[in-house]
Amino acid sequence: MMIYLLLFLVFIGAMLLYFKIADKYNIIDHPNERSSHSAITIRGGGIIFILAALILLVWHFNEFYLVLAGAIAIGAISFADDIYTLPNKLRLAIHGIAVSLMFLSLHVYSSYSLLGVALLYILAIGIINAYNFMDGINGITGSYSLVTFAGLQYVNIRHNSFISPEMIWVPMLACIAFLIFNFRKKARCFAGDVGSVTIAFWITFLLLKLIFITNNWLYILFLAVYGVDAVLTIIHRLMLKQNIFKAHRLHFYQLLSNEYKMPHLIVSSIYAIVQLAVIILIITNENLNPLTIVAIVILPLMLSYLIIKPYLMKLRIIQ
Repeated sequence: MMIYLLLFLVFIGAMLLYFKIADKYNIIDHPNERSSHSAITIRGGGIIFILAALILLVWHFNEFYLVLAGAIAIGAISFADDIYTLPNKLRLAIHGIAVSLMFLSLHVYSSYSLLGVALLYILAIGIINAYNFMDGINGITGSYSLVTFAGLQYVNIRHNSFISPEMIWVPMLACIAFLIFNFRKKARCFAGDVGSVTIAFWITFLLLKLIFITNNWLYILFLAVYGVDAVLTIIHRLMLKQNIFKAHRLHFYQLLSNEYKMPHLIVSSIYAIVQLAVIILIITNENLNPLTIVAIVILPLMLSYLIIKPYLMKLRIIQ
């Protein structure tokens, strides 16, 4: 416990140090017409997750050096993109390399066919980008990630031991340290791409490792709430003939915050609590038919999205 307390204090100190550096070098987020915030705020607070990966690289170098190198690489390019706006081709190339390192760590290439590997690339890169798209209001990335990490750790300790506990405890501590400064009405910092992308990469690795060991794809529902919002929003934007890679304000959580004027922290809490309920349902009902669990989880989420979103869109038009 002492080492985790020490790490938590290190994370808090690192955040405070980063704020001074960000102030000095003007690493800030300027709100625009597509933003869900109105105040200038420090960007890139998610750099703490690169620090978490560096700590674990020293701690578990022999076992996890490939995936942690991938996390550091994808985090570093995302942080650079937060500051300089890099070419998409360069950013996507590093994402591909990082995911390839993850797959080497998971022995994907020797375990799956060429088609299977291709589908896993689509899944992993899709999760990472969807997670990044969902990072738009105070507290949502940190609280949702904390719940997901907690669910994975519960499974790891109580059901199926699939990884060294430190590989989950450390990013959880980083999440808590980040939330101290982000889960506020007026956030002191935003995660930036460095935060959302690095967390997404980490969670994707943990989920795939758990799925491969248990051969239970239901664990992908640990990201069900984000998944439904991200996928249905992409479909909606394609129907509107919009460029899905450009910034927008059509996610369900964005409409709740911007059009319905629901406070950011309440929206973030709803997303985290609903995802926690899904995780509890999966963990406590392992004997249920998998299709039944999928239906119980996905159908209410989809119906909520499809029924409530048109009302929120009308509010947008009225305003």
